Amino acid sequence: MSIIKLNNQAVKNATEFGSISSLGSMVFIKKLTASSSATLSFVDGSDGVTLDNTYKEYLFTFNNMHPANNSIEFRFNGSTDSGSNYNVTKTSSCFESAHYENDSLTNFRYRTDLDLAQSTAFQPLTSDVGNLADECTSGILRLFNPSSTTFVKHYISTFNCYVANDQSQETFVAGYMNTNSVINAVQFKFSSGNIDAGNICLYGIA
Repeated sequence: MSIIKLNNQAVKNATEFGSISSLGSMVFIKKLTASSSATLSFVDGSDGVTLDNTYKEYLFTFNNMHPANNSIEFRFNGSTDSGSNYNVTKTSSCFESAHYENDSLTNFRYRTDLDLAQSTAFQPLTSDVGNLADECTSGILRLFNPSSTTFVKHYISTFNCYVANDQSQETFVAGYMNTNSVINAVQFKFSSGNIDAGNICLYGIA
């Protein structure tokens, strides 16, 4: 039996795996910044937005999304008609972990109130986001092959938020848009009130 030894030079000197750079990279596409905005939408072909078959995976990053209202959900939906309607049928699962600032309680649970079953409603990505000056939510959403005309469109998200009752809550959501139509627009919003502040960046994974 042969033994392979690895050290801190292993990746640098590796030749069997080919070029590390060929494994893919993030390509910045568009940044949207909220300022008392009802919604933030990325529409393919609109103002420099690419959301087509250029990339097989798209990554959204969310930085300090701050709601005008208190204790609400941050949500998203897709469109097959360039943003005229955001009502794609979705099925998903959701679970979360949480820890209070005063260390009084921790929990880990499945969230039946945040999952969807063949629903056209907006998909919650996190819940109970607080609206005090320092409260917000941040996270990522991965959308796979939205331009496929064969397969459903999978998505995976991870968010952490400062919950209105002073806890750190991490929410994990995964599901699929149950359509073989092209998804050419994605919209984000809170369940009530405006997006007071925050920004969303869209990247293609080359």
